[in-house]
Parts: sequence; structure tokens; C-alpha cells
Amino acid sequence: MHIWELFLIAAGLSADAFAISLIKGLSMARPSFKRGAVIALFFGGSQEVMPIIGHQLGRLFSRYIIRFEHLAAFTLLLFIGAKMIYEAVKGESAPNGGGFDIKELFLLSIATSIDALTVGIGFAFLKTSVICAAAVIGGFTFAVSFAGVMLGSRFGAAFGRPSAVIGGAVIIFIAVKMLFEHMGILIL
Repeated sequence: MHIWELFLIAAGLSADAFAISLIKGLSMARPSFKRGAVIALFFGGSQEVMPIIGHQLGRLFSRYIIRFEHLAAFTLLLFIGAKMIYEAVKGESAPNGGGFDIKELFLLSIATSIDALTVGIGFAFLKTSVICAAAVIGGFTFAVSFAGVMLGSRFGAAFGRPSAVIGGAVIIFIAVKMLFEHMGILIL
């Protein structure tokens, strides 16, 4: 596999992570490089680890994993998006620096990297160095996630609570889109 093909795969896999990083940035009142780096580490790290796990599981259980991967991602993202909207409407979100719950970041990073697990399963059948591919995917995702947080945080102070509602709605949209793509209803 050529390096440019890996970058195209990385760009496709990192799209959801970028969108959610942008949303997380919107929940910040001011840019925070430290928080941006932590969020990017969660997303980049999960995108790097999941292809390796998928590669190993692909050798053993590929047909079983592929059946349920999108349902798991859909459920996690739907729950987190609904939680964001609920907290914003009830006034429980913290617009001055919120959006930094470690458990939530972990769940979001897993949910957005389920596709990377599937790609790793595919790598099991190709003559591709899964370590090199995972490093490219993880590094690319880290970079776009960090950029998303920083870009979102520039606008977070101006939009406050409405950005959390919009962000939750976008996360739910991503969940539904993933489910519809898996069902063959939507092709993007």
C-alpha cells in the first residue's frame, strides 16, 4: 500500500474525530493548548490502536465483529449527543471550560474509531505493515483533532450554550449517518 493511500484512509477515518473535536472546542470559552492536546491524544491514540486491534481480531473473528461494529458506535454516539443536549437545555453544561469529561472523551474516541478497527481487519488480509499504517492514521487524526479543538474554541465564547445543543445534535447526526451507511441506506 502506498503512503498516499494511507493518508486518504487516515483522512476518511479522522473526519468524525475532527467534527467532534470541533464541537468539544466550541464548549470552551477560550483556547487551551493543553486541553486541545489531550483531546487530540484521545482521538489520535484510539485511531492508532484500533487498526492494530482490528488486525489481530481480523485473523480470528472478522465476520462476527463486522456485524456489530456500527451498532456499537451508533449507541455510544447517540447516548453522548443526547447527554450533551440534555445538559445544555437543563443548564448543566459548563460553557467556560466544559467539554472535558475524561470518561466522555474515552467513549467518544472509541465510538469514532470503530471504523479504524474495521480497516485493521482489512489490513489483516493485505500485505501492509499495520504498525506503519496505524502510525499514519493516528498521527493524522491527532493533527486534525487538535486543529478542530483550536478552531472550535475560537468561537466557543461567542456561542456558549447553543453550541452545546448544536454539538449534541451533530453527534447524533453522525451516529445516524454511521448506522444508515452500515445498513446501505446512505452512501457517502
